[in-house]
Amino acid sequence: MMLFVSGLLATEVEVQTKPSPKPSPRSSPAQSPQTSPSPASVSPTPVAELPQYRPVLLGLGQNSVINRIATQSLVKNGQKDASIMFCCSVTKMGEIANVWTYRQTPESKLLEQELVRCLDGTAFIPAVYNRQLVHALFYGTVTFKVVNGKPRLRIFANQEAEELKKESNFIGPQPFIGRDSKFEGLHYPADVVSAPVSGIAELAMKVDADGNLKELRVVSEEPPLLGFRRAAAEDQRDRAWQARNHCRH
Repeated sequence: MMLFVSGLLATEVEVQTKPSPKPSPRSSPAQSPQTSPSPASVSPTPVAELPQYRPVLLGLGQNSVINRIATQSLVKNGQKDASIMFCCSVTKMGEIANVWTYRQTPESKLLEQELVRCLDGTAFIPAVYNRQLVHALFYGTVTFKVVNGKPRLRIFANQEAEELKKESNFIGPQPFIGRDSKFEGLHYPADVVSAPVSGIAELAMKVDADGNLKELRVVSEEPPLLGFRRAAAEDQRDRAWQARNHCRH
């Protein structure tokens, strides 16, 4: 898979001092509830100053999700080592429209609740395609460890299992909506499934430096034979992606 490379890739904190309010419940792909936009979202950059391409970025300001997660509170409440994958629908203003979490490790509920709470109202740096702000999907992974009694939190902008083990830093390609992209969002295989079911399809893709999809392969689907494999492939085929520089892994 060809992947985007950027200077701002993963972020890390050691200590967060203030505990957080009660977490919000997790959102699932089948439900996709809307979250409340943050009034302190990222202001768009003037068009003349925008780069040609830019993926959604986490950012490092006070309202960034990495600075909102209460790591000390997680340790106090008994959260052990855990990881969670998530997807955010990020608007042109950097606000989060939808959040999905999945592939959580066992006993990661506290971390999941805190992540969803912090994503509701946080600010991302919005994506840019051909010097225009665009609505895009951000795919990330949160890892949490307790090392010598201290919390270690990292948020990666990719979901590659082997690279996450090595804590490699890069930003995976991100599908965006509008402009030169034919992507219109994710659809549910309602023509096959008669009752709502949560599912995950894992895709392997090769994206060139201009964001063009060159190869697509479905690696797995859970549960099988319910149409998620086909739906995922149809959603991503022939789409433009956010990817300018790339590396091979």
